[in-house]
Amino acid sequence: MTMKNPIPILEHRTDCIVYHAQAEVLNKDAAGWIGGNAPAYFDDKNKNNLIDQQQAIRTQLEGLTYLFYLSLLHPFNPEKMISIFVPTDYDEYVEHNIYPDCVIKVIEHPISPESSKDIFTHPSLIKHSISQSEVVSDLDSMESPFLIKVGGTPRLIQQEDYYTTELQQQSFSFLLQVDEEGYPETLLAEDGSYPFGFGALYVYAKIDKNEITQPVAGFWQFS
Repeated sequence: MTMKNPIPILEHRTDCIVYHAQAEVLNKDAAGWIGGNAPAYFDDKNKNNLIDQQQAIRTQLEGLTYLFYLSLLHPFNPEKMISIFVPTDYDEYVEHNIYPDCVIKVIEHPISPESSKDIFTHPSLIKHSISQSEVVSDLDSMESPFLIKVGGTPRLIQQEDYYTTELQQQSFSFLLQVDEEGYPETLLAEDGSYPFGFGALYVYAKIDKNEITQPVAGFWQFS
């Protein structure tokens, strides 16, 4: 489901959109995938050159290599996807976990099928599809596991103001959350580790009327 008008979800925030991970093979009705290979859009890039030309905020660190995390059909733009990549070095993104220094990459790009190349494949994740979206009340989303939540208010692990100080100063608003509480048992490979330490990633964006621009990794938290 693609919503042409994001205002009810992103302005009023009484409702939100949730997605879940499913073990079945990806099909035309899925909203994306987690684990597996990155979209073919990234085939001409490599782990050391994962740069999104449209992304306004870029990490100042050089030399990081990246692994694919997930791709989601953009909930408000039927021609786009949002893909997320994490550094191969867990310690690097533990240390740099809050905007503007968060090194998680959130990239908006044209819709693209999964690549046949395993350039970015994350060894800890077994590919699962992402279910079609469901609109629920924001209050209900606080009580039930989900993989992704779009709109509403973030379900935080730590209630600390410093996570959002810089984001608010630069007029970024909460767009979506990826929450590892929503992983099915089959998603992690044997001896695999949670990329976010059984935590959650919070993505922010500039939201102006019907336009959503500059999605960035705002911060991530773990329990």
